[in-house]
Amino acid sequence: MTTPSRWRTLTHHHLFWPVAVLIALLLVNVPFTPDFFAIRMADGHLYGSLVSIVLFGSPLILVAVGMTLVIATGGIDLSVGAVVAITGALTCSYISDQADQNALAGVFLAMGIGLVAAVVCGLWNGFLVARMGIQPIIATLIIMVAGRGVAQLITDGQIITINSEPYKLIGGGYWLTLPFSIFVVAAVVAITVALTRKTALGLLVESVGGNAEASRLVGIRSRRIKIMVYMFCALCAGIAGLMISSNTSAADGNNAGLWIELDAILAVVIGGTSLLGGRFSIGGTVIGALVIQTLTTTIYTIGVPTQTNLVFKAVVVIVVCLLQSPKFRAKVFGAKGRARTIAPAEPATPADAAPKMEVSR
Repeated sequence: MTTPSRWRTLTHHHLFWPVAVLIALLLVNVPFTPDFFAIRMADGHLYGSLVSIVLFGSPLILVAVGMTLVIATGGIDLSVGAVVAITGALTCSYISDQADQNALAGVFLAMGIGLVAAVVCGLWNGFLVARMGIQPIIATLIIMVAGRGVAQLITDGQIITINSEPYKLIGGGYWLTLPFSIFVVAAVVAITVALTRKTALGLLVESVGGNAEASRLVGIRSRRIKIMVYMFCALCAGIAGLMISSNTSAADGNNAGLWIELDAILAVVIGGTSLLGGRFSIGGTVIGALVIQTLTTTIYTIGVPTQTNLVFKAVVVIVVCLLQSPKFRAKVFGAKGRARTIAPAEPATPADAAPKMEVSR
């Protein structure tokens, strides 16, 4: 295989452009922070900008992984931010009422209550979409709006603070010199990949997203698949809610997980999963989430004004999506190449132009 053909094969891989943009964003930080790639050990823990990106991007990765399967079925989930707030509010509220906030039994029970509430929210979304036939954007908008109110009711409109070392471990603790949240994310991603790529579940999800009615007619229980992915998405959002509230040791029903659903959708799109449903990429989603988090870090590093950071983020996301579009790349990068490869037609000779005729004698 020649070098141009290898390059063409590489650039056509669905992960090439997300990875390229991620590397470019990381390199942009170097002039502003010369030791950006430096990782140092302090107090038995690893510190550095790269570690911080993965640490603070862990909740987004979790939400985006769950969102990937929902989008793969042709749906969308706008309620994940509210689920994050509800889970954190319930968990911290229960822990704060305990006489000993460091008791493992109380912490585990509080986490269980929060995650069960998250799964119930996912079950409700799946029921509205799969059983009642409501459009996903409308069905999930219900909890997106009402869920914030529920979280505010749980916290009485206040920020609940706690002081629990076991609970602090989930989002702000370290294990084996690395943030504990990295291990949680790695476990969730590994389980998701194993279930969707090593079993028939991934193929079923893709078939439902491609054509739900046809899948139902061939015997696939498409409604059950949809309910399952909404429940899984809510579970991932619930775990992210535990991380966020654990990292801050507080539950904020109003601001926790605010607009995380939009970043999750952007991460899924950057990772190469189509919003129309069908084929999906968990690895691409993880890279997309890292792109979003790196972009957020870069915005603060290079000193972009706070009031314009959303515009800056939108521009970068548009560039990434355009680079992933085969039609855009063909028009911008492929036009000249095609013009060079098309050889000009040779002029016809007089003998070829005139038809030969036989004269009978």
